[in-house]
Amino acid sequence: MVNKLEGLNQSAVSDLLAKLETKLNADVFTYYGEIVNGVEREVKDIIENLAKDDKKHRALYVFLTTPGGSLIPVQRMVDILRHFYEEVNFIIPDYAYSAGTIWCMSGDNIYMNYYSSLGPIDPQVQTKDGNLVAALGYLDKINEMLEKANRNDLTQAEFLILKDFDLAELRSYEQAKELAVDMLKKWLTKYKFKDWVTHSNNGKPVTEAEKEARALEIANMLSDNNVWKSHGRPIGIQVLTDELHLKIVDFEQDPELNSIISEYYDSLTEYIQSHGYRFFFQTRLFI
Repeated sequence: MVNKLEGLNQSAVSDLLAKLETKLNADVFTYYGEIVNGVEREVKDIIENLAKDDKKHRALYVFLTTPGGSLIPVQRMVDILRHFYEEVNFIIPDYAYSAGTIWCMSGDNIYMNYYSSLGPIDPQVQTKDGNLVAALGYLDKINEMLEKANRNDLTQAEFLILKDFDLAELRSYEQAKELAVDMLKKWLTKYKFKDWVTHSNNGKPVTEAEKEARALEIANMLSDNNVWKSHGRPIGIQVLTDELHLKIVDFEQDPELNSIISEYYDSLTEYIQSHGYRFFFQTRLFI
């Protein structure tokens, strides 16, 4: 990355965030890093403090960059943000994968450009040895081996894997997928689709059942590992709008906003990398 601001300091990053807030006429909360269990407590403290500020706005923009992580903190962070803000939007300057994608779907609007990426909703589950694994990959592999077993085409190695596999662990993977789909369906219906009141092709009213059916369709598509092949596959704005038919705001269409987001993100990542931070949160009151 080109070093745009030599000797960048905390004050400079804060000034750029203030510039973004002025442009959006809203509060901005920056979240950079993995979504891990327990992080919601820090987010709670940060947002509570921001909500007490005399300059609080009705809308909040989450400036999000994350490889994903656990679903439980996402559920609690959505509750936190919605408790204090009537409108919550997401800006994705780079990527928000897996649990990060699910979090985005709780927003009223999602802002991306040609470079931004979401990803398949492949929740990460903690194994017995403490490692986080992508649930859908495990489920697909087990189902593949079960199909081979039905055809009497199972290798000895695969037989031993199936024989020793913990069924309770397998069920935890299935539950993680079910939870991810349920969360996405609920939030799309309640927030993303709240202003979808008439069909664009015939002008007829959109029913709640139609919103739920459309949300479930999107959730199932995003959780289909056979479509995306990889836990970390980027899904860009073109695919989201053309294939999933999701309404995404292209912030590049506003040259001033695009410039501010680009400048802030470049400066932010340089600041984070120079300090070696694994996680980074920022508001106008907290850094």
